[in-house]
Amino acid sequence: MTIDLQPTLTSAGVTLRPLRANDWDALFAVASDPAIWVIHPAHDRWQEPVFRAFFAEALASGAALVALEPGGAIIGSSRFDRGRAEPGEIEIGWTFLARSHWGGTTNGAMKALMVGHALTGFERVIFLIGETNLRSRRAIEKIGAALTDRIDEAEMAGRTVRHVVYAIDRAGFASGPLVGLDRPRR
Repeated sequence: MTIDLQPTLTSAGVTLRPLRANDWDALFAVASDPAIWVIHPAHDRWQEPVFRAFFAEALASGAALVALEPGGAIIGSSRFDRGRAEPGEIEIGWTFLARSHWGGTTNGAMKALMVGHALTGFERVIFLIGETNLRSRRAIEKIGAALTDRIDEAEMAGRTVRHVVYAIDRAGFASGPLVGLDRPRR
């Protein structure tokens, strides 16, 4: 089964819609905060040339979404990918949020929308997280993803970075902490 990799998904706390070329200014305004990237393997992504490459790759992927707060302002982005996924899986990654939305319900709402959508066409969703990125690892564990024994290595910011792989399947989603966060806005 195939799913739309650039849907518009809406909940009470966040709307996700396809990334567009004219989102550059608003998305870079969020991404240019160096504090977002301090413990991220791509610690230099706040720099304009580096973010330009990230943005171009996201546009070319045909699977990138921007996150909008209820007032309509862009607060981050995420995307789907099949490149590192095994059969029956899809990856959700490349997620970042404005620091003003850290620690609340926004990340959970984004993941609930994306995971719920992905599981309509795939058995499992995976997340590759930099092994030393403890903030992202805690965030993904908080939404109910389970650490697997899989490892992936990728070149980031001029060095090889080891990623651990987390997963959520349909049963885990149905009984986990994301239940209800994907409810539409009324």
